[in-house]
Amino acid sequence: MRLEILPVLGIGDVTEGDDLAALIAAAAPWLRDGDVLVVTSKIVSKAEGRLVDVPADGPERLAARDEVLAAETARVVATRGATRIVQTHHGFVMASAGIDASNVDPTRLVLLPKDPDASARALRAALHERHGVDMAVIISDTMGRPWRNGLTDVALGVAGMAAVRDHRGEVDPYGNELQLTQMAVVDELAGAGELIKGKRDQVPVAVVRGYLGVAPPDDGAGAAALIRESALDLFSLGTAEARAAGLRAAATLPDRLGAVEADPAAVRRAIDAVAGVVAPGTAFTHVTDAEVRAGMTATVPDWPASATGLILGAAPTPVDRPDLVRFGADLQRLRTALAAEGVSSTLLPPPAGTTAVASLAL
Repeated sequence: MRLEILPVLGIGDVTEGDDLAALIAAAAPWLRDGDVLVVTSKIVSKAEGRLVDVPADGPERLAARDEVLAAETARVVATRGATRIVQTHHGFVMASAGIDASNVDPTRLVLLPKDPDASARALRAALHERHGVDMAVIISDTMGRPWRNGLTDVALGVAGMAAVRDHRGEVDPYGNELQLTQMAVVDELAGAGELIKGKRDQVPVAVVRGYLGVAPPDDGAGAAALIRESALDLFSLGTAEARAAGLRAAATLPDRLGAVEADPAAVRRAIDAVAGVVAPGTAFTHVTDAEVRAGMTATVPDWPASATGLILGAAPTPVDRPDLVRFGADLQRLRTALAAEGVSSTLLPPPAGTTAVASLAL
């Protein structure tokens, strides 16, 4: 495979209502079937009128930008100082919802295209119908990457090729079946196009030649295929936001029992985690002997039949009301530590005749 990355020069400034297909075809009459056209999202947004008016400077500009950002945000992922990493209504996770103030009049902000996949399909169709070229189109924008410095271009929209090249089920030269390998080829092509577009050279369009060969007749599923479902996202929140969510969950910890017996090692880790912060004299004991546990649970009111584990908590004696309040807080600490280990628990009334002993069913 031999790849070429070619700049499309001479497009000039794009304004609302401009015909991108006509501008691109005029600047690049050398386009061929099977080329991959990489178009910076900013000129798509400008042509589609995705701009908002804001003050040129001062606190009013910041306030207006914050208002625009809130409207473009579906979910806040992380906040550090003035930086906001958010999920847009498209599903993209990026800084400031992709709002851009570069290469535009100081009194305007550029938003992302409303539907980048639809923009890619429309541009591809116009190039084919009016200029007779059958190619793939990628709408690209710049993003950062978790754990890595620097930026790279990625695909926001695509038409005329699959966003992902799926190697799962294929066998490598050593005879190993590939299980997870799905290459985001449109992101790689977007990054390749950025090598010659740049941010200051006013080259908003590039052509990657030699990768695709022949464009398929259909547009494909688009770049939406690249958006990971939130249920599968292991990093859906920033560190501070995840910690805050965990604290809120701890404050509303429900009483419930797990479906399987609690791992004794996990229970031990939870008890050890709170050992240094509970009141002096407070003790938590995981009862692991089945016979001993059976004898103790017989004295516990309302012992749930589905429970498989028992933790006994004892407050320091003698005990007064402030001690009982502290003991309750210590029990909540332990339940939170158990939850962090994936162990659910239910607080039960103390055995008959006791005031400073509590039972946790696991």
